[in-house]
Amino acid sequence: MRPIVAHLSLAALRHNLAQVKRYAPAAKIISVVKANAYGHGLLNAAQGLSETDAFAVLNPSEAIALREAGYTQPILLLEGVFAPEQLLEVDRYRLDIVVHQMQQIAWLQQAALSAPIRVFLKLDSGMHRLGLSPAEYPQALSALAACANVCEIVMMTHFANADLADGVEQAMHTVEAVMANQPYARSLANSAAVIQQPQTHADWVRPGIMLYGASPIADQHASMLGLKPVMTLQSAIIALQSIQAGESVGYGSLFTADQPTKVGIVACGYADGYPRHAPTGTPIAVNGQLTRTLGRVSMDMLAVDVTGIPDATVGSIVELWGEQVPVDEVAQAAGTIGYELLCAVTARVPFKHYG
Repeated sequence: MRPIVAHLSLAALRHNLAQVKRYAPAAKIISVVKANAYGHGLLNAAQGLSETDAFAVLNPSEAIALREAGYTQPILLLEGVFAPEQLLEVDRYRLDIVVHQMQQIAWLQQAALSAPIRVFLKLDSGMHRLGLSPAEYPQALSALAACANVCEIVMMTHFANADLADGVEQAMHTVEAVMANQPYARSLANSAAVIQQPQTHADWVRPGIMLYGASPIADQHASMLGLKPVMTLQSAIIALQSIQAGESVGYGSLFTADQPTKVGIVACGYADGYPRHAPTGTPIAVNGQLTRTLGRVSMDMLAVDVTGIPDATVGSIVELWGEQVPVDEVAQAAGTIGYELLCAVTARVPFKHYG
């Protein structure tokens, strides 16, 4: 079997969930497990997050998988339903839905449900992605309040800039102007807001990336925030090369040695989800020692510098990211974010969870 594997720590998931509670002790927690739990495997993550107050997913199929696995917590569809017939699944599996446009309210008004459902009514507070405008919101709120298929309303929004110190100020002005003096609960805070915008915590928080041990704030490492990495992407050296000054490694000869260099070839490439555009110098660890990648990442392999690691040999353990190499540092070197790397791990990489 090829040596690459993604090790998942259920203990780290439980720890990170507890950290959310420490940051927002008065709020209930909706754990976001969309995108296959940010690449960690939906049911893997759910096992580690079993003490959460609720889950949030994108597609009804994800919610159904959670229900069929025995999870009884509220499950929120973050984009609501995409067609009126999906309300039948919402009804059958007792799901909560986000409403972000008037058409969804019309579908809900016309649906034949066995019991009313909880609705999260989304306000566009400045991100201009999903949500009702401040002008539309009162009308939508009144329509839902009068709808026989609705048992509870939660007012919600999503912040565009919660990772900036003053990034929610304007959005919160909009929130207060629209939501003030309403008798409904609120759900406002994503991971970044949970950590550094306590004025947004309200009744329900919606952490995502922080649950998986990566940082939502560019200038703060996850460890600084009290978070533990959940995924350790690990492989092994499958071949060794010794090159001389002037010789190159990989497609495009993007790395040329300026001195004798010992090169390890690792069983991991962009078909496994490692970023092809990660440049020479991207951090990586061999036998527990930090080193760097060399040259261009191939489909199934990449090269690492093991010149200063005398015990490196075929079979030596390589950490692509995880407990020693933070995924955010790999992402920064590759010009992207940890979210993308975690979500990009492909189906051919086996998962093993522990703890």
